[in-house]
Amino acid sequence: MMYLDFKNANCKNCYKCLRSCPVKAIDARDGQAKIIDSRCILCGHCTHVCPQNAKSVHNDVDCILRLLQKSKRPIASVAPAFVASFGLNSFEPFRAALKSLGFYDAFETSEGAAAVTLEYKKLLESGEYENLITSACPAVNRAIELYHHDALKYLAPVDSPMVAHAKILKSRYPDADVVFIGPCIAKKREAKESGALVGALTFEELAQLFVQKGITLEATPQAKSKTPLPKAEVAAMSDGQPAKTIKSKFYPISRGIIKSFDEFPGGYEYIAVDGVGRLGEAINDLLSVKHVFLEINACEGACVNGPCIIQRAGGSVEANVLVRNYTASVPVDVLTEHPDIRKTHKKRTAGDRVPTEDEIKSILASTGKTELCHELNCGACGYSTCREKAWAVINGYAEVEMCVPYMREKAESMGNVIIENSPFGIIVCNGDLMISEINRRAQALIGISNPEYIFDCFDPTAVFKASESGTSVCVQKLKLDKTNKYIDINVVPLVKEKSLLIVLIDVTDKVNYDEELAKVKHDTLAVTDGVIEKQMRVAQEIASLLGETTAETKVALLKLKDAMLKENNS
Repeated sequence: MMYLDFKNANCKNCYKCLRSCPVKAIDARDGQAKIIDSRCILCGHCTHVCPQNAKSVHNDVDCILRLLQKSKRPIASVAPAFVASFGLNSFEPFRAALKSLGFYDAFETSEGAAAVTLEYKKLLESGEYENLITSACPAVNRAIELYHHDALKYLAPVDSPMVAHAKILKSRYPDADVVFIGPCIAKKREAKESGALVGALTFEELAQLFVQKGITLEATPQAKSKTPLPKAEVAAMSDGQPAKTIKSKFYPISRGIIKSFDEFPGGYEYIAVDGVGRLGEAINDLLSVKHVFLEINACEGACVNGPCIIQRAGGSVEANVLVRNYTASVPVDVLTEHPDIRKTHKKRTAGDRVPTEDEIKSILASTGKTELCHELNCGACGYSTCREKAWAVINGYAEVEMCVPYMREKAESMGNVIIENSPFGIIVCNGDLMISEINRRAQALIGISNPEYIFDCFDPTAVFKASESGTSVCVQKLKLDKTNKYIDINVVPLVKEKSLLIVLIDVTDKVNYDEELAKVKHDTLAVTDGVIEKQMRVAQEIASLLGETTAETKVALLKLKDAMLKENNS
């Protein structure tokens, strides 16, 4: 089952989610980010940093609604961070709302957290652990099981508060179907794998259910629960007992686990580290020290800043204040016994292939990294080192083209080759007509090697027009005085870059040809006129000669006719 993924979004070589992922569980190929389920620890940090808000968390709303209809005793285990998401200062309105939704009853997970703290205390007092890492955060546990096998011996062999509470609830109600409600995505997988719970809802999903069923916390009656409170809470509220803090309710804030101790077993330093950015570093550092109790939360600021928390105006600061005030307002949790909540954490593998050194070098070489000094390790692709990225390419999680410096260098190199070998003159200038780029062909056409402004080259009227109008402008057959060249000018505004692209086309040969052709035409016409005039003169002369001959012939024939007539008459 995919508990977390990304919706299709307008991803454009961003890699922000990949950079933020502590275990590189993101497939960034084909222009869309996808979660690699076998590698993911479900910290949900990638969903926070995604600028496209492409988070897609597996939704269990329909599944839980069916459970509420069919189950005899569905019981909710609610993370103490509910006060931060829903702005409450009491659990009873929340409990009543959940009952209105269909739950048999609801209890706070802090009871399980109290049991976990007791187990931590026992482990520390035993002196068997050189160091101890808390096991309350399932994302941290998964990270150690998958990627930090050397630190697995330090991971406390204790259930998380959620699983511990589910076991406590099932010890009271054997037929209970326990559903966890909290701000965490990783709890969904942990709930399914634990066997103690039937599922987990996020606060976002619960808010969706409240809206769907028309339940508002303000309008929910704070009726007394039909289910008796745990004996611990009853004992705490007995007459004469002072109201003390249930310290396990501190769990959802930073250093909350450390705060839950009534007293610290000696011989250990108690340190808290929050955030996936420090996760791997803190675990690795622990291998070099001794006698440290390390509280690790995958979320920066702990659970009150979880991936599915309902954000409030005051953010994590207000969330901390709400949890602290709430914790200080409830009676002490006097937990004396609980079911077995010990757990063995096992080594896991993601199933990735370990490439050979030759394969790594081959991928590095494909992006021009043939020597160690070529490995920039800039992190622009999302991976910390070039070798990490090569590993991802070999495993099918990344593409060679994700190397931003290489692709930029390649694009610039190709662009420069194209521009420098273009048969056209190319100039780029800014809005002030200062030249930023000019190729050799343009320099040759204008006869200036390094002009500073366009008006040093030619009449800039067309460039001014293009800049002011934002549309392309063309000028034909402009003569350049320095070189006696004729050029066509095309000016194209580059709006996003706030620049102007000027293309110069040499039309000198065409202009010279046109002039030569015009001269030939002119000379031809002149010759033609002379020939026509001469022809007309010859024709006229011929006509004149023909006219005289015709007259003479007419006279001769008339004389012959008269002679013949006279002869006949005689």
